[in-house]
Amino acid sequence: MARLAVDPAFVVGSLDRRLFGSFVEHMGRCVYTGIYEPDHPDADVDGFRTDVLALVRELGVTAVRYPGGNFVSNYNWEDGVGPKEDRPRKLDLAWRAIEPNQFGTDEFVAWARKAGVDPIWAVNLGTRGIQEAVELLSYCNLPAGTALPDRRVANGSKEPHDIRVWCLGNEMDGPWQIGHKTADEYARLAEETANAMRRVDPGLELVACGSSNAGMPTFGDWERTVLERTYDLVDHISLHAYYEPKDGDQASFLAAAEEMDRMITSVVATADHVKALKRSDKEITLSFDEWNVWYQQHFPGELGLDVREVSPLIEDTYTVDDAVVVGSLLITLLRHADRVKIACLAQLVNVIGPIRTEPGGRAWRQTTFHPFALTAQHAGSTVLRTEVSGPTVQTAAYGEVPALWSTATYEDSTGEVVIFVVNRHETDALDLEVPLHAFGNLLVTQHLSLSDDDRAAVNTAAQPDRVVPRPVDGTGIDHGICRATLPPASWHMIRLSPGGTR
Repeated sequence: MARLAVDPAFVVGSLDRRLFGSFVEHMGRCVYTGIYEPDHPDADVDGFRTDVLALVRELGVTAVRYPGGNFVSNYNWEDGVGPKEDRPRKLDLAWRAIEPNQFGTDEFVAWARKAGVDPIWAVNLGTRGIQEAVELLSYCNLPAGTALPDRRVANGSKEPHDIRVWCLGNEMDGPWQIGHKTADEYARLAEETANAMRRVDPGLELVACGSSNAGMPTFGDWERTVLERTYDLVDHISLHAYYEPKDGDQASFLAAAEEMDRMITSVVATADHVKALKRSDKEITLSFDEWNVWYQQHFPGELGLDVREVSPLIEDTYTVDDAVVVGSLLITLLRHADRVKIACLAQLVNVIGPIRTEPGGRAWRQTTFHPFALTAQHAGSTVLRTEVSGPTVQTAAYGEVPALWSTATYEDSTGEVVIFVVNRHETDALDLEVPLHAFGNLLVTQHLSLSDDDRAAVNTAAQPDRVVPRPVDGTGIDHGICRATLPPASWHMIRLSPGGTR
């Protein structure tokens, strides 16, 4: 028996809806034949795939980071604006692909408006620097009347794009990054770039690069060095992390949220250390702007790629277990809603994405689409603290961990409570009890589960709905206690409403 304690008086924080962000990079087929395919039967007048747009809206994405990723560190934004027939074809050094530059700044903003998402922009601090960042910002955000915004107007966008969130480079701690820098080098450049960008548009939100992953040898020290230089100029520091099963260890993989949880806690501690050193009243928050399940063991590395035209790259096909892990990572982000204000599932389409497409053909939902979409749709405005007692799971990577991973949200305007839980045990079902006396009279209005007897099951173009969330029978409330049974390796959304009917 697992018992989950939750009370409206114990609040983690308000939920920033940008936590349900995603990521579009010029990599593989994310852009070309992903979101943009002018010759597709379902393409609109701008070349955007309307079938993909519909799925993006259904997914519930709120913000999308662009144009990278590693791609941005050798990207000249000027190549992607203006008449398409005049744009150069170039070799992208990040992924060794020929970039046709038929989709760029103005196209992405137009796509984002149609998708109903806020654009988050990354600037190139690898091969370029302060001047180029300021010029791009001026092109995007200033009204007509000077050279760069006038160029935007001439290219068809009369009104400023008004992009509010800007990332100061990407993974600059990584030796794989074009223009890789030491912490001191990057901190100095980020400080000067942030200062200059705020001269153009003081109201920006700026994201400083944190570590590429928690396994980097400079993790922690990198964040300290960067924030000591940029603390008064930036709003967020970034985190990136990808997870996969290693050596067949599914038990540790199902508990991967432990690693994400520890990484967030460590970065918060480092940021608050710098806050104390500076005697500052300002609080730095986190942008977890790349996260997902990624089978990196199947990736040959950048130098293992042949120079080629746009073609498939790291198009992982996701299983039931992968979807359960993605659901548990979303739970972790919610559990830190007081400090994590932006998060981006990387990437949106084809490249380790929840949406897959065929060139000229169909688009469908991967298994990982479902926990993201349901969490984005049902999570309330306030995240509540949860405490769990019950069975544990022994893992090689993280030791003994709770079998139940959980969070809950509350909506003041309706009194609705939504509980998100994962049973991380591979073989044992969990009987769940949730006392709800503090909320008054609630009834179960919906319980959806993602699980399958075949945990390796996937969705494909031929069987796009092989794995979908299914209603759970038998969940109810008796004497103020919600009771449910959770199958092994399963993700759940339980919605409870005042005066509802089952």
